[in-house]
Amino acid sequence: MYASAACNPMHAGTSGADPAISGTEPKAVWGAGDFAPLAPAMTIVSEELCESVDLRARQAVLDVACGTGNTALAAARRRCQVTGVDLLPELLERGRRRAEAEGLRLELRVGDGDALEFGDARFDAVLSTFGVIFSSRPERAFSEMLRVCRPGGIIGLTAWVDEGFTGPLIFRCAELLPAGSGLQGCRSWADPEWLARQAGDRVAGLEVRRRVVRLRADSEESQAKGVARFLGPVAAALAARGTEERSGLTEEILARVRANNRATDGTVLVESPYIEVLARRAADPPRQAI
Repeated sequence: MYASAACNPMHAGTSGADPAISGTEPKAVWGAGDFAPLAPAMTIVSEELCESVDLRARQAVLDVACGTGNTALAAARRRCQVTGVDLLPELLERGRRRAEAEGLRLELRVGDGDALEFGDARFDAVLSTFGVIFSSRPERAFSEMLRVCRPGGIIGLTAWVDEGFTGPLIFRCAELLPAGSGLQGCRSWADPEWLARQAGDRVAGLEVRRRVVRLRADSEESQAKGVARFLGPVAAALAARGTEERSGLTEEILARVRANNRATDGTVLVESPYIEVLARRAADPPRQAI
């Protein structure tokens, strides 16, 4: 879901929106930043999700919007048969290099969470960490995850909530970017009522767990600059502003870091609450005899 930036949004030009990232598709938004330097801090989220869904060796697992492969790699460490899909080939290549370095086997391919190119009931577990929630068609993406999951299999995903540092910042950027960017629907995934409506009778059990991931940095300024440069929605929102608006948003990001910083030694420790969603796909009803 992320790729290398065409420019540094902290030093973008003064002519308004960058044509490379002013499109309305999620690929353009996530292509505005390079999430790879931020991804290691999220490894713990993937490891905890894989433990929550209780993966077993040889299970077929799909990681939707896998990025550089945090969750795909976590599943592969559990000796699962793993496939990951993402819109951006640059990130998939980084994931392959990470897998090679660890001696892990998995398949990473270009793919869209809104239209998964797999047959029905193909996987034992379908996972996504802060990935599928940025689909421009959230209802369709949820249905696709259920479709490719076998009856009795499990869906596991994480979603930001409107608390702490990361969620509110991303939701703020959603207000600044065009419809269809994939951000406008990301709030829905943190709404238990929305989740229940999407699940309907297709899910035998739905569980929502609150979690927190802690982010650290050397200084408040470096945290703000890193987020502005590497987190796609923030980079896209900055690059789409004029000079004065960009300056104001940059100051707002730093203010958010300062407001959420729990460290007292000059470094940064911010908390980003999120939810972990576990959904067990219901068994198919028995066929009626003719």
